[in-house]
Amino acid sequence: MTAKKIRKPRGNSRGSAPRRAEPIRIGIIGGSGLYQMAGLTNTREMEVRTPFGKPSDALVVGDLEGRRVAFLSRHGRGHRLMPGEINYRANICALKMAGVEQILSVSAVGSLREDLAPGEFLIPDQFFDRTRGRRSTFFGEGVVAHVGFDKPTCGRLSRIVSDASERAGVTVHRGGTYICMEGPQFSTLAESQVYRGLGFDVIGMTNLTEAKLAREAEMCYSTIAMITDYDCWHSGHESVSISEILKVMSRNTENVQKVLREAMSGLTETRDCRCGSALAHAILTDRKAIPAAARRRLAPIAGKYLD
Repeated sequence: MTAKKIRKPRGNSRGSAPRRAEPIRIGIIGGSGLYQMAGLTNTREMEVRTPFGKPSDALVVGDLEGRRVAFLSRHGRGHRLMPGEINYRANICALKMAGVEQILSVSAVGSLREDLAPGEFLIPDQFFDRTRGRRSTFFGEGVVAHVGFDKPTCGRLSRIVSDASERAGVTVHRGGTYICMEGPQFSTLAESQVYRGLGFDVIGMTNLTEAKLAREAEMCYSTIAMITDYDCWHSGHESVSISEILKVMSRNTENVQKVLREAMSGLTETRDCRCGSALAHAILTDRKAIPAAARRRLAPIAGKYLD
């Protein structure tokens, strides 16, 4: 499969300002509850066809606090995709093809600790994988690569988001482990108690897969984990229910948009982290042995390393 060019918008641009040539360097992935970004102006939709298929939705490109950003709804507008149905590879590749270098990812999570209350945010610095069979690498089919993943989020970007949360008046916890389960069902009580015993902090269904692919794509990645409930372990609270989650989610959505707008002032074009060189020594396959189809497929992600 060959990489397809980014399509031009087809008459669905909004706003009166002319199309700008300013590059898009910042991506926002909205999770449950965040299907559009308030404050985004001069917007237009960008449909991106990737070598890995279609992303969850069109990218909505616009200006946020003076910065050019691309917004992507992880589950698609209308929340059409379950966590296991999302084409994570296409989502990350689409943002990469649009020029994005830094991803701020928003995710609704359950709390596994008493002191992490619904309505608060956590910026995790670790993940634990409990998913099954997801396509979480761009490589394979003739090309082998092993990227470093001991620190799965970008420390610089996470600090910016944590600081922005405090300035926005949101209670934020810096660091912690996000366990990524398969879903779409919530945890059993036995599972929830085991996760607590293992010392995990929050539980969700999406962000680890994104983090793996963002690292392979040499993109900075940070998660804003919005706590909606206490999973099902807390004896003083009802088991997880959609109605209760939605109430907290509405408040969280308002707060996270404040945080994202606040974070724009801290983002710079210069990246002093190692995210941008994650593939420098990761590809093990002899370049002469790489199939032509694999070269075409990987061109948007690792083209500069395949010559």
